[in-house]
Amino acid sequence: MKVPYVDFARQYSGEKTRLIAALDRTLSQGEYILGREVESFEKNLAKLCHTKHAIGVANGTDALVLILSALGIGAGDEVITAPNSFIASAAAIALAGAKPVFADVGPDQLIDPAAVEKALSPRTKAVMPVHLTGKCCDMAPFLKLAKKKDLFLIEDAAQAVGAEYRDRRAGSLGDAASFSFHPLKNLNAAGDAGAITTDSDALAAKLRLLRNHGLVSRNEVAFWGHNSRLDAVQAAILNFRLKTLPKVAAARRRNAALYRKGLAGTVDCPSDEPGCRDVYHLFVIQCDRRDELQAYLQENGVSTAVHYPVPIHLQAPCAKLGYKAGDFPQAERQSGRILSLPVHQNLNEKQVRFVVEKIRTFYGKD
Repeated sequence: MKVPYVDFARQYSGEKTRLIAALDRTLSQGEYILGREVESFEKNLAKLCHTKHAIGVANGTDALVLILSALGIGAGDEVITAPNSFIASAAAIALAGAKPVFADVGPDQLIDPAAVEKALSPRTKAVMPVHLTGKCCDMAPFLKLAKKKDLFLIEDAAQAVGAEYRDRRAGSLGDAASFSFHPLKNLNAAGDAGAITTDSDALAAKLRLLRNHGLVSRNEVAFWGHNSRLDAVQAAILNFRLKTLPKVAAARRRNAALYRKGLAGTVDCPSDEPGCRDVYHLFVIQCDRRDELQAYLQENGVSTAVHYPVPIHLQAPCAKLGYKAGDFPQAERQSGRILSLPVHQNLNEKQVRFVVEKIRTFYGKD
């Protein structure tokens, strides 16, 4: 049996006729960058996230850079984030001119509020929790800390569209949030795309200018800006797929539940926390002999991935920040034990049970 880590071909085959019709409608309007389709998607995304505003941008990394820039965060400032995220989380801070500062994570792979508080300095301007794998961070301590210390709270929600924390949606829990719609995400474009959500009218207005060169009109510029506009074709794809997002999340949650039940006592599986609703962009187990297991699964037709094998603070661009191995023991230990299993919505139950069977066999549980 073959169990692919992703299956874009199957996704497209099930939506081809309807998706092409949506694209034809968009292309026939002759609006290719921003325009009505983008505005429609922004309204629909804001509704999903329970926010006043959504601003479409070129990708998730730009979303973070633009948020930081719009909040006036730059040279001399520090932003605290997680060391076990994708490199873009820290890169965006550096690209905005600020200094990335890391805080260790908990057993659930999410940034530890206590570690964040220890990492504070007089230069700290913002905290950026990462809703890794589609699970919201425990935001209550961060909301309290941000208010107490007068800090900005920025959600890196790139992997968490539709996720919930205490009946609130990812993207509505801080001053602003970034989303990525990279093809691997639950809500996926056919290329790069991203968005920002916020409840602030002033911040939204500034971000709409900032993403488009700072243009107030075709011939008038308010300030130096970026070129990070969401194009209409990607917005049309996202608008179309937004309608099926609840089914995508339900299928991923179903697959996660099957894994959790089948692998209990064999490997460490992520759990659903009370009051939260994870959307399982990734299903990450923690296990011994990770590399051997991954090779064994590959030999048996099961594709897996590791997110991420080298923590950010040990990557080359962070050398000048002064971090070293051992600084964040939880994140570093996890980096050698984590393995992302296929969890996408196009899997069937037989495939998931096959993966479970192979993992149990590897560890001698059958």
